Amino acid sequence: MNSWLLLNSGKCAAAFNMAQDEALLEAMPRLQKPVLRFYGWTEPAASFGYFQKFSEVGRATNLRPLIRRLTGGGIVPHDADWTYSAVFPPGHKWHSLKAEESYRRIHDWLRLTFAELKVKTELAPCCKKSLPGQCFVGHEKSDLLWSGKKIAGAAQRRNKLGLLIQGSVQPPPVSLARNDFERAMRVVAEKYFSVSWTNFLPDAELRRQVERLALQKYALPAYNHKR
Repeated sequence: MNSWLLLNSGKCAAAFNMAQDEALLEAMPRLQKPVLRFYGWTEPAASFGYFQKFSEVGRATNLRPLIRRLTGGGIVPHDADWTYSAVFPPGHKWHSLKAEESYRRIHDWLRLTFAELKVKTELAPCCKKSLPGQCFVGHEKSDLLWSGKKIAGAAQRRNKLGLLIQGSVQPPPVSLARNDFERAMRVVAEKYFSVSWTNFLPDAELRRQVERLALQKYALPAYNHKR
């Protein structure tokens, strides 16, 4: 069995959410186990890709606050979505995958998750043009589709510390509870990846790093407006 860590952060502020994901990536060489994290947002917000221009993002969405992610991709609205992150240590098989393959694999995990809940979805076979920088208008290859519409996308950062995947699910308009979705995602990992779960409580070192990153990076206009 593969031992993975499970962290449910609940609803958190935007700066904390981004700080927690970055701190988990930084901690991968120490933790040496993948972490699946579920989280929400205390207020409507939008995250945007690391390389996007802040002025263009501000014109494209009315959601506030706007927060720059560590990962790439486009604008993601966080007003009704289900957000998660998956973080893998260096040397793990997910870390060694090419970006296209890890992107396909995370969304195939979600496809199987929705199948567990009796909801049919599929991976996009190709791209459909969208508005510039808008993550959920149009779709990319291997995005998750429901009735032809994109309902899940993700962004990645891979470096010597590990692999961070940040994902957002815009739930389809069917009767589903978020708790059931999270449970199904765990069950699928057990079935198909032979994962065994251990609930994860961040230690003092990790909590200090999250607080530092939230206050000294993600909460600062200097970081979010830097492009």
